[in-house]
Amino acid sequence: MEEVPVTNVEEWKPRTKVGQLVKEGKITSVKELFARNLTIAEPEIIDVLLPNLKYEVVDIRMVQKQTDAGELSRYKVLVVMGNQDGYVGIGVGKAKQLRVAIQKSIRDAKMHIIPVRRGCGSWECTCGESHSLPFTVYGKAGSSEIILRPAPKGTGLVAGDVVKTLLTYAGLRDVWSFSRGETRTTDNFIKAAYMALYNTYRFVTPVDWMRKR
Repeated sequence: MEEVPVTNVEEWKPRTKVGQLVKEGKITSVKELFARNLTIAEPEIIDVLLPNLKYEVVDIRMVQKQTDAGELSRYKVLVVMGNQDGYVGIGVGKAKQLRVAIQKSIRDAKMHIIPVRRGCGSWECTCGESHSLPFTVYGKAGSSEIILRPAPKGTGLVAGDVVKTLLTYAGLRDVWSFSRGETRTTDNFIKAAYMALYNTYRFVTPVDWMRKR
C-alpha cells in the first residue's frame, strides 16, 4: 500500500472546464462532482479533491504486440486505488518500462474513481453502520460475473484476494461474494467487481426519495 504522489496544483494548467472549476475553487468536493454528473478527464482533479488516496499494484504481466519491426514486449500493470472511505478506482497502464507503466495505471485509476454507497443491508445485522453494502449488486466484465451481498458485522470480506483488495480500498469491511465464469482472468474479474460497486449508485432507495423531497 503506497500513497499516491500529489501533483503540484500551482503548476497545473487545466485543459477542461471541470478542471478550471476545480482549480478556481468553484467545485470543492468529489461528491459535488458526481452530483452534477461531471466527467473526470484530468487526473489532477482527483489530486485536488481527494489528496489522501492510496494505491496497490494487483497484477503485473508482460504483453506482446506484433509489429513490422518484430515483436514488441511491454509491461501491463493493474492497480487499485481508493481512500478506504467510499471512493475507489482501478487503472491499467502499459509501457516498456515498469515504472512508466505503473505511473500510467495510477493516472488511469484517478480518472476512474467512483463513489461507493455503503450501509448495513443484511437482515442479520441491524447496527445501522456503514460497514457493508445497502443491498445486493451485480457486475459483469467479459465472461466474469460477480454478485456482492451485504453481510452482518464481523463476517469480513468473503471474496478472492483481488476482489478483497478492491473492497478494502472502497472502505467495505463485511461482504459476501458469489462469482461464476472465468474468474482466473484478473482483469475481467476485478472489473466485474468494480462494475458491481458502480451499481450501488444506480438504484434509487426510499432514503433517496426522502432526501429529494
